[in-house]
Amino acid sequence: MDALDCLMSRRSIRRYTGEPVAQEHIDAILAAAMAAPSAGNQQPWRFVVLTDREALNDAATTTPYGKMLHEAAFAIVVLGDTTDLKHPAMWEQDCGAATQNALLAAHALGLGGVWLGFWPKLERVDPLKKVLGTPEGIEPFAVLAFGHPAEEKPRSDRYTAEFVHHERW
Repeated sequence: MDALDCLMSRRSIRRYTGEPVAQEHIDAILAAAMAAPSAGNQQPWRFVVLTDREALNDAATTTPYGKMLHEAAFAIVVLGDTTDLKHPAMWEQDCGAATQNALLAAHALGLGGVWLGFWPKLERVDPLKKVLGTPEGIEPFAVLAFGHPAEEKPRSDRYTAEFVHHERW
């Protein structure tokens, strides 16, 4: 799959077959996430990989939108290390870029994934921090559920010419 096809055909997949995912695929997704651009190359992203069913189920309880974690093969929690940053206001953008890279890598590998937003919703962040046992200064940004897709979604063309302006508004 070429890069443009990957970008244009990725969809949020919330249903999975239950088939395990090879460790090499998990590692490739993490490598892609860490290849994201980062303000001043600060790379504030940190990751917790959840493969244990109990851990996935516990993470599902921290958000009203986490049902798919009960059948996901694995999840990656994207967290930001907010301690000692060169560009403190940019960690969220850095983690967002890492998150998108991970989702695109999974799609390129034939897996499905979905982005569950956490930061800055403290009613989700705080319970997830307890579940994960994160230290001070490590903030949950998103949980990404992954697995072999048990659903197909058609390609979506979201291009809207009215959203584009040239030179000035």
